[in-house]
Amino acid sequence: MIKTNEDVLTSIEENQVRFLRLQFVDIQGMVKNVGIPVSQAEKALKSGISFDGSSIEGFVRIEESDMVLKPDINTYQILPWDVSGGKAARMVCDVYKPNGKPFEGDPRYVLKRAINEAEKQGYTMNTGPELEFFLFERKDSKATATPHDSGGYFDFPPIDKAEEIRQEIVLALEKMGFNIEASHHEVSAGQHEIDFKYADALTTADNVITFKFVTKTIALKNNLHASFMPKPVFGINGSGMHTNISLFRDGSNAFYDESKDMEVSDTLRYFIGGLKKHVKSFTAVTNPIVNSYKRIVPGYEAPVYIAWSGANRSSLMRIPAARGMSTRIELRSPDPSCNPYLSFAVILMAGLDGVENRIDPGEPTTLNLFDLREEERREMGIESLPGSLKDALDYLESDDVVRNALGDHVFSDFMRLGRAEWDAYRITVHDWELERYLDKV
Repeated sequence: MIKTNEDVLTSIEENQVRFLRLQFVDIQGMVKNVGIPVSQAEKALKSGISFDGSSIEGFVRIEESDMVLKPDINTYQILPWDVSGGKAARMVCDVYKPNGKPFEGDPRYVLKRAINEAEKQGYTMNTGPELEFFLFERKDSKATATPHDSGGYFDFPPIDKAEEIRQEIVLALEKMGFNIEASHHEVSAGQHEIDFKYADALTTADNVITFKFVTKTIALKNNLHASFMPKPVFGINGSGMHTNISLFRDGSNAFYDESKDMEVSDTLRYFIGGLKKHVKSFTAVTNPIVNSYKRIVPGYEAPVYIAWSGANRSSLMRIPAARGMSTRIELRSPDPSCNPYLSFAVILMAGLDGVENRIDPGEPTTLNLFDLREEERREMGIESLPGSLKDALDYLESDDVVRNALGDHVFSDFMRLGRAEWDAYRITVHDWELERYLDKV
């Protein structure tokens, strides 16, 4: 168990680690990495490692470029594969300014700030995401959109060609401290899911970025490409990151109340009220790319309609059957392209706004929302998630709760990057347009 800097240095020596990878993420959730020889480990642990923040998208301007990476020793793990020259270990880092203060643009700091706000109210949030991904073939050293197999939900070999690859991923993750609960083939060809145990929101966000880079690395070692793109193939189900959420207070699950209807507490209902109120705004964060909105459409099991329920999987939020300490909300809209730190931060603050202001979520729905006509949903007051990145950004821009959760620095750059992505998509001439119009107009 790593508890001190000395424990890290001892592990490095005992395991003959030769290199350290110091990791962090940018605003868009892309994992960044600087490698150092272990001769610099003591310095990194004591005072951090300087880097050029102006070269990281959404961080600082060139005249403010000096930044410092400070490793979190709780994230120290030896990588489950050797690198050239020997073993390597990694640590996730917090980003600081030269004056020793946390950098407001660090997504990890944004989540820490939200966690601190929750703690002031006596709450701790646990999250358990379910990440789906595709394995695609590679050709001439480049990724293709050709699925690795033609398997479906819970299929097994020989239809599922990736069982051994999933096992390799699972074993690697377990070596890095993950508690894996299940792995299986998903609905679409080439699509897979590996579930790991829930933890506090910060640990889980660290685990999400670790999961993604481990999965991509092992896929590449098998001459495949692992993609967390939400909707890489038209006409089949996309990939989600269903996120299970629970609040704890004084060691007890604040979402459970055996005396209430459905055995769920008023706190849970109010939390859902907050999610319903702000989901159109935080969708820009939990579903942050143009392609995210190709997944959120009817007909492919993805959530579209803003409602909550018990076991009803057609609703945006549902309460799985387990009760007691396992009582939780499953938010089904996030996708794996999101930045987990920012996503968990906005989800937490939206839910807490509901708790603080006792926002009534209305009654749960038991109907299959996909079977209802549009006018029926309208009569029931059931709205839809934003239909495009532009719409989601417009909602985000007008929501003070979500804006404040991100902070001024992250909000400003997140909007700038999102608008730029939408504009790039909007002005591009796509193959669909050429096929549809070129010889007709």
